[in-house]
Amino acid sequence: MRRLGLRARVTAAFAVGALLLSASMALVSYELTRRTLLDERERTVLRAAYYDAAVVRAGLDTENPDVGEALRALDTGTSRRAVLYLNNEWYGRAADNGAAIPERLRGLVTAGEPAVQRVRVADQPVMVVGVPLSESASFYEIASLRELEQTFQILALALTAVAIMVAGSGAALGWYATRHGLRPLTAVADAAERIAAGDFTTRLTPDTDPDLTRLSTSFNRMVDELAQRIDRDRRFAADVSHELRSPLQTLAAAASVLSRRRKNQDERTATAARLVADEIDRFQQLVNDLLDLARSDQPVHREPVDLAALARQACRDRNLSESMVRLAADTPATWRVDQRRVAQVLANLLDNAERYGAGPVSVRLSRDGDTGVVEVDDEGPGVPVEDREAIFDRFVRGRAANYRGGGDGTGLGLALVAQHAAAHGGDASVSDRPEGGARFRITLPGSV
Repeated sequence: MRRLGLRARVTAAFAVGALLLSASMALVSYELTRRTLLDERERTVLRAAYYDAAVVRAGLDTENPDVGEALRALDTGTSRRAVLYLNNEWYGRAADNGAAIPERLRGLVTAGEPAVQRVRVADQPVMVVGVPLSESASFYEIASLRELEQTFQILALALTAVAIMVAGSGAALGWYATRHGLRPLTAVADAAERIAAGDFTTRLTPDTDPDLTRLSTSFNRMVDELAQRIDRDRRFAADVSHELRSPLQTLAAAASVLSRRRKNQDERTATAARLVADEIDRFQQLVNDLLDLARSDQPVHREPVDLAALARQACRDRNLSESMVRLAADTPATWRVDQRRVAQVLANLLDNAERYGAGPVSVRLSRDGDTGVVEVDDEGPGVPVEDREAIFDRFVRGRAANYRGGGDGTGLGLALVAQHAAAHGGDASVSDRPEGGARFRITLPGSV
């Protein structure tokens, strides 16, 4: 399961916190409002019921009481109904028979105690008020609470909508806060990416945020030390390579003399001279590769380059057919790259295909958005899956990651390819060619 990023977690925390707070306030507000309205309605119904009970009592205290007339004299409106229980009989304006009166409330009123109870009649909320009039008479008033219940529903919907809006506002606030709060970290990430691409002049401004002054200072100090160490390593490799060139040139001259006099040598001496000359050539190639590797940490110098022409020139230099260079239909011929680096990438890939892949069969130039893609195919045995990352390490050839013997390569060619691709912000990889063999793929972001 993918873990959420810091911005998403903070935004979610703000949203959840705002939702919990708004929901709690909504519940408290709803409950307080509900109780207040119910209490107010109960007081109103009680006053009206006692008043109506007094009217009915007055109507019954005559010489010839008329129960119907006494009930018709009441002003109950449409939200209240009056019911009279007199001498074990029920009287009302409609066909009321006391079915809506709860047994418990009826018992209390019959015992001479006024009572109030909220019940549901025909799935409608009502409030029943019972008032004893005499030993044989009880007055009941049934008040509808339907409008009050609808008010509660509207209030609940309104408070729910407010809670959702507050949660959304909390999420927006969290996103805004993290966006601005993470700007210094974004600057650090951008600086780290530029440094990884080889730009060791990148520094953070310590005065950008007072709370991050220590981080900025430590980051700049780390970059300074890293740049110094890389520079020392680069100078060491370059100095060693330069120092080796002079004796190598002397050895190469001596080997050349021995090679020209091979006819005057016996077989064993001629074989030894040939081996010496081959190893000196390989040693010179190794020194040249080390020099290139020492310079590969420097920033790239992008400029418009006709990459198709550069690839054809690399093929001509190796007596290969220029027709193997193929430019995709939607790909421009001119790319913005470091010409020296890309020329070496093409040369090393073609040399690798000739040396280990039975010869190159195609060089394809295409694009993926603004990323240039260089693919070199060969028809060799391919590269085992377990070796496809290791072969781009330094001094690696074949199956074993630390193998240095056998063959005439230096083990630095593909390492230089990967280094030059990384300097452009891309990468190097190898896969199987559909027709058999290996396919080396180099990406160069921002080049087309």
